[in-house]
Amino acid sequence: MTTDSPGIQSGAVFHTTRWTRVCLAKVDSEDGRRALAELCDAYYEPVVAFFRCELRNADAAREMSHAFFAQMLGGGAIRTAERERGRFRSYLLGAARHFLFNQHAAGSRQKRGGGAAILAIDDEEAREVADARQVSPDAEFDRQWALTVLARALDALKAECTSEGRTMVFERVKPWLMGDADHGDQAGLAAELGLSPSALRMSVHRLKQRFRHLVKGEIAGTLDDPAMVDEEMRSLFAALGG
Repeated sequence: MTTDSPGIQSGAVFHTTRWTRVCLAKVDSEDGRRALAELCDAYYEPVVAFFRCELRNADAAREMSHAFFAQMLGGGAIRTAERERGRFRSYLLGAARHFLFNQHAAGSRQKRGGGAAILAIDDEEAREVADARQVSPDAEFDRQWALTVLARALDALKAECTSEGRTMVFERVKPWLMGDADHGDQAGLAAELGLSPSALRMSVHRLKQRFRHLVKGEIAGTLDDPAMVDEEMRSLFAALGG
């Protein structure tokens, strides 16, 4: 996680987030452009997921995503950010929809003029992708967004544990953090890590707390209002079906 994301503590004052910097600076500031580039780099995969569901073609989705981000980072479009109620997630999805609509419109015009369509989709691959994932493009965008938030927070937590010489502890308790394991043989794991069972439980509890703290920090970096963090957390877990 970048240093731009604020720490989230009870009663803490939120520092200016990456998204706030973008909204304030628009495209007229190097600081705003850098913050926007960081956000686009971090949240590239949700856009790919959205385009893949729309186009039913993985290669076309990657190409479309590259074109989309190139246009966004080129400047200008970000001036409409205030219409999206302070969420980078909402802005990014709306911008991707608008970009795709324009590409379809351009393709239709080119067809009418006798040229080749811009969006050519392989029918066999389209059927394969459609059968594999029957979800709406918006829902897949939100799901991938949520997974990206968690992955970035988990990477930040791993970096902290590594700096403290606790990489093995992190790796062994990570399933508990992600909800991928029941509590199983905690006594065996505690012995493996050289901890008492109670010390292991405390370690897992503290890492869960820190993980949630980092998730909130990552989310806060994509909002311009601290009061929206809890609401966005609920949206994140709803997208994951939790």
